[in-house]
Amino acid sequence: MAPDPRMWPEEGTTLRPAAALLLIYPQQDEWHVPLTVRASGLRHHTGQVSLPGGRLDHPDETIEQAALREAQEEIGVAPHEVEIIGRLTPVPIAVSAHLLHPVVGIARQRPAFTIAAHEVAQLIELSIAQLQEPGIVRSEQRRRPLAPHVVQMVPYYDVAGARIWGATAMVLSEFIALLDSLVRG
Repeated sequence: MAPDPRMWPEEGTTLRPAAALLLIYPQQDEWHVPLTVRASGLRHHTGQVSLPGGRLDHPDETIEQAALREAQEEIGVAPHEVEIIGRLTPVPIAVSAHLLHPVVGIARQRPAFTIAAHEVAQLIELSIAQLQEPGIVRSEQRRRPLAPHVVQMVPYYDVAGARIWGATAMVLSEFIALLDSLVRG
């Protein structure tokens, strides 16, 4: 789900650590994942669909603590309701100079979401089954907003009335691939 050509951070760029929570929870007999549409007042990635997350607040904060804190701040998920089950592959994000560390957590029931409107324009509750449907991956050409301004082929999930692309799509793609490999045994 990475854009082609993939643009990496410039040589010597220090990537700031960031964390995101890929939370799975049951709802109506299916497993779901909460995604956010980032508010228009944010500095980076406005209007994009993302996992709840952000950068680490201080050097002593762990990736897992940051992911839980951000999920609580953005969508009101209480950290004690989440069992961390692991991490996925870190994703370098050139445009914002972050290294995103996806953390997978599970909640035994649907959280009582509370949206922080200054950070989140909308909450999307996406079933994992929707992400596994054939034909939801599409692609389009886009000109990269930062130099070099190359035209990239950008894959995205076309689901729930949203286009999920970039780091979020890469994280979801890895998660779905892992689930599929577990099912196939």
